[in-house]
Amino acid sequence: MVAHGYDVCGIACTIAEAVALGHRHKPDLALIDLRLADGELGTEVAAKLSHQDGLGVLYATGNVMQIALTAANGHACLTKPYHGAELLRGLEIVADIATTGTAVPPLPRNFQILKGAEAGAECLPHG
Repeated sequence: MVAHGYDVCGIACTIAEAVALGHRHKPDLALIDLRLADGELGTEVAAKLSHQDGLGVLYATGNVMQIALTAANGHACLTKPYHGAELLRGLEIVADIATTGTAVPPLPRNFQILKGAEAGAECLPHG
């Protein structure tokens, strides 16, 4: 990630750890797994950090159908397994949505823009 211009501020296993990292580092982007340690949900991390202006949220999950996601939770979701190039492109798209409100194709396979995250966008998988 660093080779592509991203600085990783940390890795968290729980909501409390992730929120503490978010408050400490004020990131522009958050890559959040939907299922965290001890049965916690990654959507709680986004909810607790939602006051941070411009924070782009990309979820990663093995099963996107487990939880109904909308723009209230974040911007997009990338379904596992994915390749590094797909993750990088997904982060670019989320950054664009967070700053401009739009996403420019191409979209990675197994990538979903969350309904309402982009004007007129539907929660549809691509690829």
